[in-house]
Amino acid sequence: MTARLRVSMLVIGDEILGGFVTDTNSGWVARRLQGLGVPLDRIVTVPDDGGAIDEALQRELARGRPRVVLTSGGVGSTPDDVTHEAVATSLGRRLVLHPEIDAQVTATLQRTVAGGVTVSPEHARSMRKMAQVPEGAYLLCEDPSTALSPGVAVDVDGGSGASAGATVVVLPGIPSLLQRIIVRCIEPALLAGHGRPQHVVERLHGYPESTLNPVLTRLTTEFPDVHVGSYPGRECVVRLKGPKDRVEEADALLGAYLDAVAADPASARLQAMWQSRWED
Repeated sequence: MTARLRVSMLVIGDEILGGFVTDTNSGWVARRLQGLGVPLDRIVTVPDDGGAIDEALQRELARGRPRVVLTSGGVGSTPDDVTHEAVATSLGRRLVLHPEIDAQVTATLQRTVAGGVTVSPEHARSMRKMAQVPEGAYLLCEDPSTALSPGVAVDVDGGSGASAGATVVVLPGIPSLLQRIIVRCIEPALLAGHGRPQHVVERLHGYPESTLNPVLTRLTTEFPDVHVGSYPGRECVVRLKGPKDRVEEADALLGAYLDAVAADPASARLQAMWQSRWED
């Protein structure tokens, strides 16, 4: 049986770990992959540090394959943008000039000069840093709107198309660019045909989460192919995820249990006590 393609994500940035910027990319990627039916195994956040990126990348590459490892952030022109260099070092590869990205950098510099702005040699060198990528890196597609930060892929052991391979995709951290590259390039090139979309059903209830422990235990025992999650709040959420027929069968059991709880006169008092905990 062919192993299922899985995804890991490395979020890179001191500004995220420092609390200055909120990471929205990982949540968006998680939702996107959930809809595609491709499992997301890990989301790891690391600083703009070569050693930290290497440690995290090697850990994800050591997990089950085939695998796609997405990185986000640290691919710009400033000194703290170290992702390309860190990925190259981690994979034992040189940094090389990518001609297509370099051509876009040249065009950008020419437009800047044509606009009357002086471009110093130092500025030009820092801009060309964006065209330095790990040896063997390639573009998954061409999109003019992401020309300066197109995202590059590097295959390891045959790439994610091989049963024991992996593909590392280095992406910009700017959410609009990352989303565009994933939708237009990564999904059709690396993820298409690998997903098994799952059926999801949610039940809301106003009782303490522990009230449902007996039925939750039954669900996890009798439906091992259904993921059962329970999340507390003013209205607790029970989420069932898996094959459609099995999820519906599990949901019927859950619904019957909730009906039985509601029929107990004491449940109204229990619900009122729980709701009072969440009053402002």
